[in-house]
Amino acid sequence: MVRTTFNRLRSVKDSLPHGSMDAIAAELNISGDEVRAFFNGQGTADYHIEPGLEGGIVEFSNSRILEVALRRAWEAQNAL
Repeated sequence: MVRTTFNRLRSVKDSLPHGSMDAIAAELNISGDEVRAFFNGQGTADYHIEPGLEGGIVEFSNSRILEVALRRAWEAQNAL
């Protein structure tokens, strides 16, 4: 189970290069709409938001979208 704040999740989304939502979807063999919904707080049954500071706590059991997004954000930041 992964827990983070909604603001942190939005920060990851904002750090992604243009076109990343569809690239993440293609890599994970899911729809681009599913990736966008994940970052907009409209996730699947694996996704739960609790009210709180920093936009609330986001908890999800399947972190594969976040893992790919973090890797892509890191690669974009560290590109030569």
